[in-house]
Amino acid sequence: MPIAGWFIVGLAWFSANVPFLNQRLFGVLPLSWVLAKGRKQIGWRLLELILLYFALGALSFLLEAQAGNVFVQSWPFYAVTFCFFLVLAFPGFVFCYLMKR
Repeated sequence: MPIAGWFIVGLAWFSANVPFLNQRLFGVLPLSWVLAKGRKQIGWRLLELILLYFALGALSFLLEAQAGNVFVQSWPFYAVTFCFFLVLAFPGFVFCYLMKR
């Protein structure tokens, strides 16, 4: 696999776990006006996860376009990659919700 492929996989792992590892939107913007009891709620985390999936897809498309031909994808490709993105988010979910503090 070319270096761009490994870069995307590593970036996918990182961006899938960002919503669960901090209390900021995209790891940067504070959400003090919507936080309940000082914690980001699951709806914000899921919205952030979906937006990061699309941002990563756009970056992947740009890298593929620079490398050569862009392959046309249909809905099964996006369904599988989103499920893979959710699997990559599992360590962050476990750390945030299942581990005792």
